[in-house]
Amino acid sequence: MVEASRIFHTTLLPTFPHLHNNHKPDSHTFLTNFPRKRHGPFQVLHCSVSTENDTATKTTPTQMTIPWGCDIDSLENASALQRWLSDSGLPPQKMGIEKVDVGERGLVALKNIRKGEKLLFVPPSLVITSDSQWGYPEAGEVLKQYSVPDWPLLAIYLISEASLQKSSRWSNYISALPRQPYSLLYWTRAELDRYLEASQIRERAIERITNVIGTYNDLKFRIFSKYPDIFPEEVFNLETFKWSFGILFSRLVRLPSMGGRVALVPWADMLNHNCEVETFLDYDKSTKGIVFTTDRQYQPGEQVFISYGRKSNGELLLSYGFVPREGTNPSDSVELSLLLKKSDKCYKEKLDALRMHGLSASQCFPIQITGWPLELMAYAYLVVSPPSMRGKFEEMAAAASNKANVKKDMKYPEIEEQALQFVLDSCESSISKYSKFLQTSGTMDLDITSPKQLNRKMFLKQLAVDLCTSERRILFRAQYVRKSSLLLQFISLFILYHDKRSSMIRSINLTTGI
Repeated sequence: MVEASRIFHTTLLPTFPHLHNNHKPDSHTFLTNFPRKRHGPFQVLHCSVSTENDTATKTTPTQMTIPWGCDIDSLENASALQRWLSDSGLPPQKMGIEKVDVGERGLVALKNIRKGEKLLFVPPSLVITSDSQWGYPEAGEVLKQYSVPDWPLLAIYLISEASLQKSSRWSNYISALPRQPYSLLYWTRAELDRYLEASQIRERAIERITNVIGTYNDLKFRIFSKYPDIFPEEVFNLETFKWSFGILFSRLVRLPSMGGRVALVPWADMLNHNCEVETFLDYDKSTKGIVFTTDRQYQPGEQVFISYGRKSNGELLLSYGFVPREGTNPSDSVELSLLLKKSDKCYKEKLDALRMHGLSASQCFPIQITGWPLELMAYAYLVVSPPSMRGKFEEMAAAASNKANVKKDMKYPEIEEQALQFVLDSCESSISKYSKFLQTSGTMDLDITSPKQLNRKMFLKQLAVDLCTSERRILFRAQYVRKSSLLLQFISLFILYHDKRSSMIRSINLTTGI
């Protein structure tokens, strides 16, 4: 399962932009420069897509017949990939591909591997980037004229090369890619609503699906419709885009030593993730290859891991389609939603202050086992602040933003207890949603019509249970820590009050001579 996804950088790659067509070439120019017919064999995708009210995120289950790629656990295609890579310049490897316990496929040590040893050495000629040569050059030239950004460019590149079958240089690589990645792009809206109702990752997934569909529609309107022979709809359609973006979200790597360039690195993307590993892929200038340096030793037969970055369980599910075991991810976090209610006496003034700093009346903040960010407390201060503190609204909103040049560690002792209680109440509300889902998950009617559907539904349900369990655990822990903090404050105030009262009594006794 882990093999299904790879983004190796410590930060999420930015959401791909819709095309901003600053350069609008004359379509008649293309008519004279490029042939309008896609020559050579290409595979046709047959699929049916239905929507409700034309809403992108309400797509009904789609019958997909992606004709390329393989089953996620196929070793035959992966072995063929390794042979092709070796014949094409990949140096001898200390790792081989096998079925593994963590992930369907993975790279396993064939020899003793030392800590601090460099591995892989994939040459740039075997790496797919936005500069890679197209098997159908006319398509690449059109996209170049329109200045298509890297993300959609690479998505189109994958589809174009896949459609060429054996005519593509990358046919062995594409044949080893999963036919259906595990990412949340492949969950229906009904599945997201049913299984991830309690988690904020649901909103992130809906947003991502909407972005993919919006990018496809933008490309279709601006480019594909103008060059139907170069970009035929039976090849370049929504289902193939979901496949290609699923591959990119799960396997694209950003290479710091190449100026942050994004790339697909065949063979390297068979490496699985381990939360305890802190080694990443990068370009090594001395060996002129893509490498990673081990941070531990491996014995023959042991699976070799890298890190996909310091990501929460929700982020790992979103892009990679797996959830680590509970308590094994030190970077795990949960997004807590805080709400400024319209019934607040100063709602408009507070909302204006929030909008001034790019925030809204409903804002999410990450909570970890170790605590929550200063921005969250600043937002809580603003929510509970009375009208008498309206002079501080803008200051609080600024501290709640992610602006680096703003003082974050703001203290308002007069409302600190109310702010903490507001956060605790928000935690309690979120915990109740998780608990409700986990209590009912054992009695869900899965509405299954085939064994294959049963496997899928059970799998998605288990992923959701694992995610909700881990996120609820963080909220419980954060709630416990803050309740303990409030209790300590109460005890301190009680002791202070008791000491002052005892001092006053002693003073009275001395004065009265008792």
